[in-house]
Amino acid sequence: MCGSELIPKPQGLTATDKHLLAQARRIVNAPAQTADVVASPCVSVCRMSDDTGFCVGCWRSLEEIAQWAASSPDSKRGVWRNIAQRIDAAR
Repeated sequence: MCGSELIPKPQGLTATDKHLLAQARRIVNAPAQTADVVASPCVSVCRMSDDTGFCVGCWRSLEEIAQWAASSPDSKRGVWRNIAQRIDAAR
């Protein structure tokens, strides 16, 4: 035991989570035809959470991360929708 098990996990959303949620809502609610290019949710904090199975930076699954570049704009908006739902559920 190294002691890290005794450190409580942070509760609530981080500032990055809140920013990502706001961006997700903007992308999900924008008319589909307004953007053929959908921004990546990556925030360069690439570490998978043992608790959720999602990246702690962008809230995507490994499958979503791996498929991002080849995904259609509609599929990417679907990933953003999933991100918003995950963050909302974590509140």
